[in-house]
Amino acid sequence: MNLQSNDFELFGLPQQFAQDRAAIDARWKDLQREAHPDKFAAQGAAAQRLAMQWSVRINEAYQRLKDPLKRAAYLCELNGAAVNAENNTAMPAEFLMQQMSWREALEDADSEPALDEINDELTPVWRDMLQKCEQLLDVEHDYSKAVAQVRALMFIERFARDIEARYDEMGTADKRQ
Repeated sequence: MNLQSNDFELFGLPQQFAQDRAAIDARWKDLQREAHPDKFAAQGAAAQRLAMQWSVRINEAYQRLKDPLKRAAYLCELNGAAVNAENNTAMPAEFLMQQMSWREALEDADSEPALDEINDELTPVWRDMLQKCEQLLDVEHDYSKAVAQVRALMFIERFARDIEARYDEMGTADKRQ
């Protein structure tokens, strides 16, 4: 293992968006077993510190690889197209209008069925955008277009958390799919 490897190399996965979550999980468990500090107890403190560094590095990679949105952003960055969501909030006008519509609907939602309706509208949009992201990253290799898609997905993810918070305020179960 090399600390300088990217997450895909570290996990022995193809450098692409489409991944098998079960394979990511299994590889994470294998890597954690290999690098567990207790395995290096007989080799001294330095070996244990190095194992701890590996364990942290493996966990960081796992967090990026298992989450489709983080994985997409990471792929963009690996290919020279940084997402910079905090500095670059430009979005197409149509998407901005959709955001405003969703926000207004959320503000007006006063019942679980109203939240369900918003959530039901959001879920297929999320899935479609993830599929578009996969197309841009794995087929077209258009990382600059993928960046815009990732930023839009980040908004949708935040908005989905806001919906969850409203469900919580209403005392209902988590409805995010």
